[in-house]
Amino acid sequence: MNIQPYLTPYKLGEPVLAGSGLPGSFDLNAVDCPFVFRHNGAFYMMYVGFDGKGYQTALATSDNLLDWKHLAVILARSEEDRWDARNVAGTWMLKENRIDAPPLLKKWKNKYWLVYHAYPDYGYEEGSAKIGLAWTEDENLLEWHRVPDPILTPEEGADWERGGLYKECLIEHEGRFYLFYNAKNKNKGRWLEQTGVAFSTDLFHWERYEGNPVLKVTPDAWDSGFVSDPCVLQDDAGWIMYYFGFDYRKAQEGIALSSDLLHWTKHPHPILRVGEEGSIDSIFAHKPSVITHDGVLYHFYCSCRPTRPGDPTVNYGREFRTISVAASQPIGRDCPVQGG
Repeated sequence: MNIQPYLTPYKLGEPVLAGSGLPGSFDLNAVDCPFVFRHNGAFYMMYVGFDGKGYQTALATSDNLLDWKHLAVILARSEEDRWDARNVAGTWMLKENRIDAPPLLKKWKNKYWLVYHAYPDYGYEEGSAKIGLAWTEDENLLEWHRVPDPILTPEEGADWERGGLYKECLIEHEGRFYLFYNAKNKNKGRWLEQTGVAFSTDLFHWERYEGNPVLKVTPDAWDSGFVSDPCVLQDDAGWIMYYFGFDYRKAQEGIALSSDLLHWTKHPHPILRVGEEGSIDSIFAHKPSVITHDGVLYHFYCSCRPTRPGDPTVNYGREFRTISVAASQPIGRDCPVQGG
């Protein structure tokens, strides 16, 4: 399999976005889960913040894909009696599928659409998450309306997903919607996370693929524990899925290819590895969002290293969790770091 066109070996080597660390802020402890797109002439990043209680979802903007400024929280926790009142982790908006095209948002029925997941309890990924749907007609993308009920729940799933549903990727292709998501087989102890897909024609009613999971862990390999956080894109050769693998030590990025969105072949090795000791991604380099701009692939990901004095945020009491980027060509304000 030829993966060369999809590789991003040039790491920026520093965060493009970090949490504020401000008391009472949605991103007190960390930022996570980047999703980068273009809308009305500007670059946007949807991302989640963690404040010690749970996830909330925000937007940031950029002119150059390297310098990002927080714009607003768009999905916040609420006091309502809702299934998603405590956590709202937005991960994907319906957009252009092509890897070589501008990542523009797409409307369906004159609305923009967003998928997210929510955990039932306060804390870091506490309980079995469900998947929800939100929409907006606001061209500023600030006022979102959440559909009252979840669109996919672990209770209705197979054994491999009973522990909870995670990061979503929503694709429209030839009049059919594909919702990729990763899920865990249990929510306590050492679980497995794998990736499946469901189908819909109206975004509200979904049917799981009988061949799930479409991306499985490989025993005794770099992705023996998790194959998670799918980012699915299309080119003339077919479909590309960026994902991350985890062996209970390191989380690193991988890639799989498909001709039909259902049958995937994984490249056997990571394509973006954790960095050396002291680098911004020395613990984890994971959770991909990949776009093309001016012929260059930009691979945004969540980067983690041990915390140091002076870091603006601390997650778990020991981790500095930020968002960084790698690219297919040298990038950076000074000297790029090649690795992966």
